[in-house]
Amino acid sequence: MSDSDAPGGRESPGIRTDPDADADAEVQTDADPDPELAHTRSPSSTAEAEAEAEAEAEAEIDIDFAKVFQALPSPVMLLAPDLTILGANRAYVQISGRGLDELVGRFIFDVFPDSPTEEASGARTLRTSLERLLATGERDTMALQKYDVEVPDRPGVFEERYWSTVNIPVLDADGRVSLIAHRVEEVTALVRAREAADRTPGTQHASLTTLSHEDAMTADLLTRSQELQELNEELRKAHARTHEVAVTLQRAMLPGTALPRHDFAAVRYQPAASFLNVCGDWYDLIDLDEDRLAAAVGDVVGHGLEAAGVMGQLRSALSAAIRATGRPADALTTLAQHAHTVEGALATTAVQAVIDRAAHTVTYSCAGHPPPLLAHPDGTVELLDTATDPPLAASDDTIPRTQATVSYTPGATLVLYTDGLIERRTEDIDQGLHRLTASLKHHHTLPPEPLADAILTDLVPAPRRGPDDDTALVVIRL
Repeated sequence: MSDSDAPGGRESPGIRTDPDADADAEVQTDADPDPELAHTRSPSSTAEAEAEAEAEAEAEIDIDFAKVFQALPSPVMLLAPDLTILGANRAYVQISGRGLDELVGRFIFDVFPDSPTEEASGARTLRTSLERLLATGERDTMALQKYDVEVPDRPGVFEERYWSTVNIPVLDADGRVSLIAHRVEEVTALVRAREAADRTPGTQHASLTTLSHEDAMTADLLTRSQELQELNEELRKAHARTHEVAVTLQRAMLPGTALPRHDFAAVRYQPAASFLNVCGDWYDLIDLDEDRLAAAVGDVVGHGLEAAGVMGQLRSALSAAIRATGRPADALTTLAQHAHTVEGALATTAVQAVIDRAAHTVTYSCAGHPPPLLAHPDGTVELLDTATDPPLAASDDTIPRTQATVSYTPGATLVLYTDGLIERRTEDIDQGLHRLTASLKHHHTLPPEPLADAILTDLVPAPRRGPDDDTALVVIRL
């Protein structure tokens, strides 16, 4: 196999692989600058000079990554995100017994199907690992795995093989998995030696002494790792059941994100990726009467099932309050008083708005929540921030809350959201608010559904593991 057969070969863009490339280039340097003038350089020019020097130093490094890949002692196969094989190094070709022409361009499980025996689970376990890597963007180390391999040139005949496997993601600039390095080490000989020792009564010590001390320890650890793999699989099944219960609970507490009765509205709901896909953010859309629509979003402190439970109680209470009063300020005053009786409700934020389509007005009240945005048909964006009070249960809730009313022209767009949309750990929240305003101004002519998608694209680019915080977004065309 030539070096050009491997991924990242001599014609790969952005990689210098020609060892003679530098021979044709002469290093040229300017005359040394006058030391007396050195202090006159600006900081920016100095930084630029340092950057140029660093770039020149990097340019002088000539690494043939194709040769490095081929020289790796561990067998490595490269997979695309769709699990198509892109390449393999020499060690992998040797251990698999298959040439590159039998590997490249084919689906991994077509090349390595599972044994037809009932207990075979190698392919299923490997697929689970690869899918988990694609979902999380993180390395997945598998325990000892029995994965029988079809004997080359003998279709239907499988040979018992054992592997230690690590699946490693390669991420692109947006944090998405662009490549998977599938590294394997065959441990069949060690497993068989251990099994032979266990099957021979009274000769275990003698059998193990035929291995080196390190190999004997490895064989024993591999046996234990198989037990841990079985336990880990049970834990994953239990986690999957917990996740299913949590998602079912969340769906029961929120209206559907598809709103057939409200084709003028769009909703997006994204829990933080690391908390069972449930969270304390909520949204609500209620028809108060023929002309008036109540819209609300809220945010309970925390994540996961506990926050979701608090969210369900507060959302139901606010829904009842706005139906009873019809006034955002009165509804939030009632909710704030109720929050004192709900453990975990402290510092919850919420915004309640009532849209009157006959009067062309939006009346709103905020309880420590980021302000709604109103995009007018001419593209100007108004920040609705004149009726903002403290979060729930964080002040004297016997004091009535404030509300404000603004007029709109038909065709305007109202946007309500939670702070997960605009807040970033490394910047002031005003920067995120400015980013949202700019996005809404740019896309305000879009219908609600594509507008919601455009806002998320602008403000929540695909990260490595999903959103850092819960995010709810409601877009309403007035």
